[in-house]
Amino acid sequence: MADGPLRWGILGTGLIAETFTTDLKLTDSGIVAAVGSRSQEAANRFAEEFGIDRAHSSYESLVADPEIDVVYVATPHPMHRDNAILALEAGKHVLVEKPFTMSAAEARDIVAVAREKQLFAMEAMWTRFLPHVAVIKGWLSQGALGKIVSVSADHGQWFAEDPEFRLFAPELGGGALLDLGIYPVSFASMVLGAPDRIVSISDPAFTGVDAQTSILLGYESGAHAVLTCTLRAKSPTTASIVGTDARIEIDGDFYAPTSVKLIPRAGEPKLVSSEHEGRGLRHQADEVALRLAANDLESPMMSLDETVSIMETMDTVLAQSAAGS
Repeated sequence: MADGPLRWGILGTGLIAETFTTDLKLTDSGIVAAVGSRSQEAANRFAEEFGIDRAHSSYESLVADPEIDVVYVATPHPMHRDNAILALEAGKHVLVEKPFTMSAAEARDIVAVAREKQLFAMEAMWTRFLPHVAVIKGWLSQGALGKIVSVSADHGQWFAEDPEFRLFAPELGGGALLDLGIYPVSFASMVLGAPDRIVSISDPAFTGVDAQTSILLGYESGAHAVLTCTLRAKSPTTASIVGTDARIEIDGDFYAPTSVKLIPRAGEPKLVSSEHEGRGLRHQADEVALRLAANDLESPMMSLDETVSIMETMDTVLAQSAAGS
């Protein structure tokens, strides 16, 4: 890699690519050096809007660009596996949008190639790297909550019923769980690890994808996680972690920069307010730059093994959804 800021190649030109590129301008750890799309027109539009020097008319051309160090995979979920492996096979490190893949098997494919090629790979679960999550992790590591009893989190958004919109389109990996539910599931994994029991119910949208899914996870410790996601309504999008000695309440949107409160069983609550510029995606870019500078191939804050474990949980929930439909 070249000295100086990390040179990013953006694979895909959708909304999340725009958000990431905008946020990256708020940090000095990296720059967007190139963008790739399936058409020259789309790549040129993106490059002109964001002041990017090089615009590629194919993903193959982008990953072959010698002037980029790492590829941000920002395509729809069903394309993540092939796009990430394309970049890895070209010798590029990857940051892959969440959900990492459509299944645990696909996730394992990416992990295997990354480890074979000795290249960095990480799921772009940007919530993990936000300032308020660092505060939460600090409280947890200090044992401020005592024994954790339960975790709850919801993520609901309202979307007009348009069969061509990606969240309703089966061929684009639509549905509440993969796009919205990944946040609560990943949050529970961060706090409690992998569950040993999974129970879920889902109701379909008019296109057959899940419109609403609720999940109950059980753990060997005796803790429970209660998670829900929906395409039908804007929910509070809050989260909480409840322990024997205290609880943590996370304001909405819990997965984005926000305020958190530690409420002890006895004593005064402690509030940490949010002061933040940008959407929050820049912090994961900083983490990638930090790890690559240290010659690390993974981030301990979002390990590949945990990403696979999360996808295993998602697989089970999706299978239960299909069986109940």
